[in-house]
Amino acid sequence: MRPLFDPAEFRLPPGITHVCAGGETAFLRRHDAALARYAEDKSAGPAGRQAQEAELDRARDLVAASWGVERGDIGFVSSVAEGVSLLVESLDWREGDNVVVDPDEYPSVVAPFAMRRGVELRTARADDPAALAAAADARTRLIAVSHVSYLTGTRYDLGAIRRLADSVGALLVVDHTQAAGYLPIRADLADFAFAATYKWLLGMTGTAIAYWNRKRQPGWAPSTAGWHSIEGMARPDYAAGLRLRPDAMRFTRGNPAHAAVYVLGSALDYLGQYAAAEVQAHVQALTTALQARLAEAGIPSTTPADPARHGASICIAHPRAAALTEALACRGVWAWNGRGRIRFSVHGYNGGADLDRIMQALLAEWPGAAPNPVSP
Repeated sequence: MRPLFDPAEFRLPPGITHVCAGGETAFLRRHDAALARYAEDKSAGPAGRQAQEAELDRARDLVAASWGVERGDIGFVSSVAEGVSLLVESLDWREGDNVVVDPDEYPSVVAPFAMRRGVELRTARADDPAALAAAADARTRLIAVSHVSYLTGTRYDLGAIRRLADSVGALLVVDHTQAAGYLPIRADLADFAFAATYKWLLGMTGTAIAYWNRKRQPGWAPSTAGWHSIEGMARPDYAAGLRLRPDAMRFTRGNPAHAAVYVLGSALDYLGQYAAAEVQAHVQALTTALQARLAEAGIPSTTPADPARHGASICIAHPRAAALTEALACRGVWAWNGRGRIRFSVHGYNGGADLDRIMQALLAEWPGAAPNPVSP
């Protein structure tokens, strides 16, 4: 399996197997030009600001086309945590309301609700329909879920969760961070959705996608605003009252992170050179092959073996995960550590040779592992 992307187009150190896309992907070299263009525009006075706003709209168009929605459905926030927090602040919570999440959901999705007084936080396995149904009731205001679990790499059935949310009259909020960039995104299944852009989308930190399903939630409005999220931003008439922007840019209260938006546009241009199905097929050919090699070596994974049920990460739980991850790094394999597991996350710049290096390094460090059969 050759890499789908040319590894030379990324800042990948020689001799390193970079399989930590679930944390940070390698930076595209083409982004240097995007950042330089931002620097030029930032220095160009009013015309430069117009160029920055044009780049913002271009990035929104690229995201919207990829997600099958309209530009007006797409806004930007600084992070998924900020977007979810803004949403939490906007809802008219009542004593006794509850929110349902997976017990291992990512903190950016859960913490904004968990910190809300008077709202009950209920947990149920997102891959267990019966458990989810038992946890939800008429007081469930919202079900929040990641498209793919950061902890185990499990891919969840968003269609089924949408139907459950509808059955109890709840909102569905989805975090696509661990899916966007290699899996197809059905944004319209959610009422609101978010995605960080510095992982498989090949962008950088500083901006995240915010999706507002205006067809399902036409009357939604945040409870706070800033100069960028209101109409008449140049000189608002405060006495007449403020009006929010009519589209998802009402998520963006202040200046967007323009440099990160330039990089996102560059990244989406790059990804646009490849058919989405091609990227998914390549990534999941690598994950299924790695799963098979781990099983052959007697190393258990917490990630479902079925590619229809997992994303681009293969995870291994181990009490010495941190030490093992450091040992792998010393052998030239950069994986991701955290929360008692090692996570191998692949993208288009990875290939079969990376799987060989993973297995050679892992088996050299894994206690009692069987000899490694290198793939033919």
